[in-house]
Amino acid sequence: MNRLFFCFLLLTALLLPQKITTPLEESNFKKLTSHAQVLDFIGKLPKTKAPFVTETIAVSAKGREIPVLKFSLKEFGTDPAKLKVLLFAQQHGDEPSGKEGALMLIRDLVSGDLSPLLEKLDIAIVPMMNPDGNEGNRRRNGNGADLNRDHLLLLQPENQGLHNFYNRYNFDVSMDVHEYSPYSESWMETGYIKNSDVTAGRLTNINTPEALRNFSENEYLPFLAKYVRSAGFSYAEYTPGGPPEKEYIRHSTYDINDGRQGFGSLGTLSFIQEGKNGVDSVENIKTRSNSQKTGMTAYLKFMFDNAGKIKEMVQVEKKKIVEGSPEKVAIQMIHTGNGKKLEMHLLTMATGKDTVVFVNDYRPVVKSVFDVVKPAGYLIPADDKELVNWANRHKFIMTKYSPDKSDRIEEYMITKIDSMDFEGDIVINPGYSTATLTSKELKGDYYLITTRQSGGNVVVQALEPKSIIGLATYKYFDYLIKAGTKYPVLRLVK
Repeated sequence: MNRLFFCFLLLTALLLPQKITTPLEESNFKKLTSHAQVLDFIGKLPKTKAPFVTETIAVSAKGREIPVLKFSLKEFGTDPAKLKVLLFAQQHGDEPSGKEGALMLIRDLVSGDLSPLLEKLDIAIVPMMNPDGNEGNRRRNGNGADLNRDHLLLLQPENQGLHNFYNRYNFDVSMDVHEYSPYSESWMETGYIKNSDVTAGRLTNINTPEALRNFSENEYLPFLAKYVRSAGFSYAEYTPGGPPEKEYIRHSTYDINDGRQGFGSLGTLSFIQEGKNGVDSVENIKTRSNSQKTGMTAYLKFMFDNAGKIKEMVQVEKKKIVEGSPEKVAIQMIHTGNGKKLEMHLLTMATGKDTVVFVNDYRPVVKSVFDVVKPAGYLIPADDKELVNWANRHKFIMTKYSPDKSDRIEEYMITKIDSMDFEGDIVINPGYSTATLTSKELKGDYYLITTRQSGGNVVVQALEPKSIIGLATYKYFDYLIKAGTKYPVLRLVK
């Protein structure tokens, strides 16, 4: 009888589906998942309930593979009716809960819990963008670079791989997953800190499609807030800046060098999610990872529920960009108020209790303070290898310029270099005069980067000399602007 009972138990164990656990769960939330464990976990996942393909999108600065899992009922990206959804996590190596939550989300997909979403969605998940930073528990990659400040220059292999992957499928929606630290010295001095498990940010750069910005604010963020709170976690819209009454509070950056604004500038419905970091990387990691997974699950379910509407809206807006929208591009912007106060739910350090603070200096609106009429394109010197390589990294449409006698070309002379504030940083603000040239007056060879392409608005913001988020604000490209010299990039106006 005992032998029969043992055989019954063994047969039952073999036949019943085995629960899939992530490496973090296997350690009882005591040890963060290493790069090797991520690869091992992915390699052992079943493909019976949610078919997926794994590929390497890049190799990190220190030689570590960066995998993406592509979930689709057919060949990924081939069904034009499907909404193509991108999710990537842990650009910053010391923000591990995004990676851990993404692995849990992957588990829920392969186990069948979320596989019905594939009826309308093709889902790509990159759980670990920065394996070098992960292994050293540091923010930056193996080259010492901040990946989420590299989406304009694209100097780092990790981001080059991500953008190449994006360009291959032209994703409809994307989300970048991070953690915010509530323990900065300036906040701790006030006696209270931010305390939301999940925060989320939308597009704020005003050159991104207005329809996408409004839809995010009015539809997605309310859905996310309700979903996260119903799961027992706290939520707030992402609000960098502060502390209140010392610094203003805003809703993220409008810079295009991060993953959200970078892809949003191409017409993608794009978001950032920021969970609450711990005192150290492991502290409270169970709650942090589960709350991040909850936010990511809400993201996928919202996209499923609104797939048709979002697909149509994104296609319309991407087409408008290719056709030259908007006619004017803001290259200097500011955060400003709208007369409203912000209600912030914070944690009082002395008592450990929640408190509410009303922020007077609240600036939720981004406005242009200087814009330019979008030209037909920009002419970059063919012998400027840094500019040519930059355009190639972005896969911009670029052709050898063939002068036409009807072409009208504008040239900038840098007359002075002032400075101005950009979200607390000081950046250059050059003055210039403008001269009009004919194609016959050009000397040397040029490449033409047209603005009638998906990255057209990125091109304008990157190449205009007065852009406070342009290439020349980076040390790598500061040679472009020198007082008393001609700006080497020309505007082609037809």
